[in-house]
Amino acid sequence: MMKKIIITMTTLGLVAGAQMAAQAGPKEDLKNYRSYFTKKLPAGKTLDDYADGIYIYDENMYEAWQAIEEFPPYELDISAGEKEYNTPFANGKTYASCFKNGGKGIAQNYPYWDARAQKVKTFEAELNECRTKNGEKPLGWKKGKLAQLSAYLKNTSRGKAINVKVPNDPGALAAYNDGKQFYFARRGQLNFSCAHCHFDAAGKYIRANILSAGLGQATNFPVFRSKWGGLGTMHRRYGGCNKQVRAKPFKAQGSEYTNLEYFHTYMSNGLKLNAPSNRQ
Repeated sequence: MMKKIIITMTTLGLVAGAQMAAQAGPKEDLKNYRSYFTKKLPAGKTLDDYADGIYIYDENMYEAWQAIEEFPPYELDISAGEKEYNTPFANGKTYASCFKNGGKGIAQNYPYWDARAQKVKTFEAELNECRTKNGEKPLGWKKGKLAQLSAYLKNTSRGKAINVKVPNDPGALAAYNDGKQFYFARRGQLNFSCAHCHFDAAGKYIRANILSAGLGQATNFPVFRSKWGGLGTMHRRYGGCNKQVRAKPFKAQGSEYTNLEYFHTYMSNGLKLNAPSNRQ
C-alpha cells in the first residue's frame, strides 16, 4: 500500500527548474521529462503504464478501474459521437470531408503547429473549424457534442503512439515555450503550478486524492469523470485545475491552453492513446 502523504505548500520543492532548464529545446525536454518519471516508476511498472493515470500507483484502484472499463460509462458518448460524425451538414457534406482519412486514425498527431495560420491547432479546434467552413455554428468546447465527436474519432486512434511534432520554426518553438512556461509558472491564490502537482508531487496525496503524473495525461482525453458525471475535453480539465488553485481560468481553445496542450502532449510522445477513458 502506498504511503499517504498530504501535500502542502511547505512540502513542494519544485525540482522541475533543475530538471528542465528554460533554455532547453523540445527534444532535450522530452528526454529529461521521461528520465525523471522513469526514476519515479512504481515497482513492477513500465513507462507506458503512466497512460493509466493515478491507477499506476494503487493496485486496488487499478483493478476497480479495469472492471469499470469492461462496461465503460463513455460508451454511449462514443455512439453519440459516431452519429454526429455521420450526420450531414446542411450543405450535404460531413466531417469526413475536412480530414485525411476522414479524421479516423489521425488523432495521435494532434495538436500540431499550423505554419499558415501561425498557431497551434488542436483536434477539437479543427472539428469546429470544419463546421464553420461548412456553414454550421461551432459547438461548445468543453463538453457535449464536441467532446462526444472527439471521443469517437480519438477512439479510432486508440493504441497508436502520440507523435506530436515541434518543427524548427520560430512560431512553433515560441508556442511550445509558451506552453512550457505555463506548465511551470505559479498562479492563483494558492501559488501552484501544473508541475507542483503533476511533476514534483505525482503519486502523492492531496487531501484524499492521488495526484496523477504529467506523463501520460494527454493520452486519455476526452475523459468521463465521476466528478463531472459526464465527458469533458482537456481544456475543460485545464479550467478546473486553474479554479482549484484559485486562479481565473483562461478561455477554452485560447492560445494559453492550446500552447499548454502542445507542450503537455509532446511530453507524452511515444505513449499510446487510450482515449476516451474513465477517471475519478
